[in-house]
Amino acid sequence: MGYTPINRKKINRLQPIQKNFVYISEGCDGVEDSEILDMYFERNEAAIDETKKKYGRRIFKVSQNILRINEDAEECVSDTLLKAWNVIPPGRPEMFGAFLAKIARNLSLNKLEARGAAKRGGGEKNVLLSELEECLPSPNERPEDAHEAALVTASINSFLAEMPKPARVAFVLRYFHGESISAISTRFKMSESKIKSILFRTRKKLRVHLEKEGVAI
Repeated sequence: MGYTPINRKKINRLQPIQKNFVYISEGCDGVEDSEILDMYFERNEAAIDETKKKYGRRIFKVSQNILRINEDAEECVSDTLLKAWNVIPPGRPEMFGAFLAKIARNLSLNKLEARGAAKRGGGEKNVLLSELEECLPSPNERPEDAHEAALVTASINSFLAEMPKPARVAFVLRYFHGESISAISTRFKMSESKIKSILFRTRKKLRVHLEKEGVAI
């Protein structure tokens, strides 16, 4: 099946994201993911519209947590939709929402770094990475890195699947969605010190898990 490009302006003309909403990390109403993915494989541009209807607010929140500027987060929503269009097919993600959130997170971190916010004291990227560096392997530039990264991701997923729900959700919100400690604290109705303690213990357990899996830290 041939590649069909899509114009960014067409994505930007879609219904804008409503900024005032309650972020829900699990479950979204709308067309089933399998149906939306079928549209991508058919190169039906309605797939973009349906993706934004179902996951646009989630994507926006992930980006806004990192970038803190609504206009930049909205741009990352468009970039995420464009990226999804470009990689599906041949890819067909099993967890579509998580797949989109990961794209949004990476694009947002790249945008944050590009505008130099971390160097000027915004620092959210540095904070997140510094918290994780004690339990994740350092990246390097070897050809086999992509394969190793996939193994590490699978190992982290299996670890999180075995964790109690509060620890798992807090970890994902903090390190994949870029939520602040205060926001997670409010969500769980716990003190910030309690959330920090949960995240600290989870990171320590993750390090042990990865070492048992043979991942060099």
